[in-house]
Amino acid sequence: MVEAERTRARIVQAAVDDASRLGLEGLTIGSLAERLGMSRAGLVGPFGSRDQLLEAALEHAGAIFRSAVVTPLADLPPGRRRLERLITAWVGYLVDCPFPGGCFVTAASSELDGRPGPLREQLRGIVTYWHEHLAAEVAAAQDEMAGPHRPPREVATALIGLSMAANQEIQLFEDSSAGARALKSMRRAAGLD
Repeated sequence: MVEAERTRARIVQAAVDDASRLGLEGLTIGSLAERLGMSRAGLVGPFGSRDQLLEAALEHAGAIFRSAVVTPLADLPPGRRRLERLITAWVGYLVDCPFPGGCFVTAASSELDGRPGPLREQLRGIVTYWHEHLAAEVAAAQDEMAGPHRPPREVATALIGLSMAANQEIQLFEDSSAGARALKSMRRAAGLD
């Protein structure tokens, strides 16, 4: 059981790494099996199908993001300080991304936004969670700051857009100053500066 779980985790991590560079649809069982030194059947076996492997990879990528950006804030009550730390952690995640191809969710969003199916719906759930979580963090911070304020969902949308632009500048342009600009822009959009 333990070895089976380790094998499954190793496959999922390799799938996440490859899909971050190639896209979820670009990930092939053959190339992944070859890279891991496994048979195709041995690779797909723990999941049942390629689609279920992709679903596991997408879920794992979401968990990596949450552990880098959301979980470290558990010790802080909602409010301005927590939103400041969240934005700093988020930009740090983009700059020192755990995925070879940059933010996995950003890339998957571009890849899947016009493709109906289970992966798109799963991704939509991950992104919806983040929008709602972020809007709640913004609302809690606004409660501690003098107004007037833009609606929290509007601020959350602006922050997500800025993060996607920063990811592009970091990954596509290899711009080492993009993180500092993103941090400044996101703080301003959140009303922190």
